[in-house]
Amino acid sequence: MFEQMNNWLTYPLFTFNERVITLVEVLTVPLWLLCSIWLAHFFIKKLGNKLRSKNKDPNLIHLIQRLLYIVALAIIFITTLSMLNVPITAFAFLSGAIAIGFGFGAQNVINNFISGWILMGEKPIRIGDFLEVEGVKGTVEEINTRSTRVRRVDGVHMLIPNSKLLENTVINWTLRDKLIRGTVSVGVAYGSDCNTVKGIMLRVANEQNETLTDKGREPQVFFQDFGDNALMFEVYFWINSQVEGGLRLVASNIRFDLNDAFNEQDIVVAFPQRDLHVDGTLNITQTP
Repeated sequence: MFEQMNNWLTYPLFTFNERVITLVEVLTVPLWLLCSIWLAHFFIKKLGNKLRSKNKDPNLIHLIQRLLYIVALAIIFITTLSMLNVPITAFAFLSGAIAIGFGFGAQNVINNFISGWILMGEKPIRIGDFLEVEGVKGTVEEINTRSTRVRRVDGVHMLIPNSKLLENTVINWTLRDKLIRGTVSVGVAYGSDCNTVKGIMLRVANEQNETLTDKGREPQVFFQDFGDNALMFEVYFWINSQVEGGLRLVASNIRFDLNDAFNEQDIVVAFPQRDLHVDGTLNITQTP
């Protein structure tokens, strides 16, 4: 049985460069490719999980994994050529022609590829950052070599080319820290006690669990303007949040509490009003 299997495996299939290619040699290459790629993926993924368990920077882990994947693929490619007895110099002319054509036809791909490595190395944008790109806000989930995956606040995933993140203006809300400043504006009727309004707004802002009360970041109230129909006030507050929803929630809670507090103090939230004065007399004709 073993002799018969050996005869099958050593059965000559064809001749290449005056060399007889057997069945076992044909099967060895794809088997090597499958096993080597699987092992590379397994060990690189295991290394990433080990680094994450030690609370390492996810951006650094991502960069290390990308570099190891490229090194592993290069080693697998060179080893495969060696198994096939194909010299690397045979690709010299072909690779030069391919490089010229690739350079003209894939400028955007190359641009995004280089931009991806710049993003991972320089780290102006990191995994977990909250971005605003052309009016769209979302959290960075993954930085790949060609594009960056961002999850918008409505749950939709976006794939943004890396070059776009480097060439255009991008607002990174959490580049240095997770501090975000919010504001709530309100107009009260003329005749209201301004000091009472200020005290209520400060108290309501300080009562929120999310607002910071550190020196320099405590809530502040400003008398903005004498409006057409109201006295305009605005309260500024700081919170720690990496998503827009956290800021919107705190602002909403402040508005709810302000409405209740103003009602208790009989302070009227102003709304546009117009007085109409008619000069002369009105002639009203009644139709029988």
